[in-house]
Amino acid sequence: MERSLAVILVPGIFDNEQRMRGLAGFLQKAGWQTRVIAPQPSDGSRGLEVMAWELARQIAAEFPASQPLALVGFSMGGLICRCYLQQLGGNLRTRQLITLSTPHNGTYSSYLFNRPATIQMRPGSQFLRELNRDLSMLESISFTSIWTPHDITIMPSESSRLPVGRMLQIPTLIHHFVVEDRRVWSAVRDELQRWEDGEVGG
Repeated sequence: MERSLAVILVPGIFDNEQRMRGLAGFLQKAGWQTRVIAPQPSDGSRGLEVMAWELARQIAAEFPASQPLALVGFSMGGLICRCYLQQLGGNLRTRQLITLSTPHNGTYSSYLFNRPATIQMRPGSQFLRELNRDLSMLESISFTSIWTPHDITIMPSESSRLPVGRMLQIPTLIHHFVVEDRRVWSAVRDELQRWEDGEVGG
C-alpha cells in the first residue's frame, strides 16, 4: 500500500537511533517510509531548540520540501518535535505529530540533572511556557499524545496530557518500555492510518 507520509522518529534523552529501531521497523513493514533521527549529543548538554535545529537540518537534507511528514517523538524527542513544528517552520510540512510519554508540562525528574535541556524540561520553565502559550499549530494538524499513568520518569505522568488533540492512555510499566510495547506500536500505526484514511485533519 502506498503511503503519503514519511515518518520521522525522534528518541529521547540519553538515547540514540537504536532506541526506536523496533517501532521504525514495525511501521516500515506496514508500508511507511521511516527514518530515525536522533540529534546528538542527547545527554541534555544542548538546549532543545538546538536539537530542533539539528532535526530540521537533517530533515531538509534527506527529504524533498514537497514530502509531507509525520513526526513521532519519544519523551524529550516529543519536545524537540514540537519546537521544530511550532518555532522553526516545521508546521509547513508536518501533517501529524504523535508523542510518546513526552513531558509537555515538564517533569520533576529533570531536577536530577543541571543541564540546558533538563532545565528546559522542568515544570514552569520559560521554554515550556513559551511552547504551551499557543497550541494552535497542534490544533491545525493531527496531534496525539500516548502516555502511561505508571510513568515514574515523567512526573507527574499527567504532564503528557495537553488540552488539544487526542490523549491515548496505555498502561506501560516503565518509561523506556513505552517504545517497546507492541500496544504502543499498534496505536501509532492506527493513528497514522487515521490520517492516511482522511479521518483526521492536518
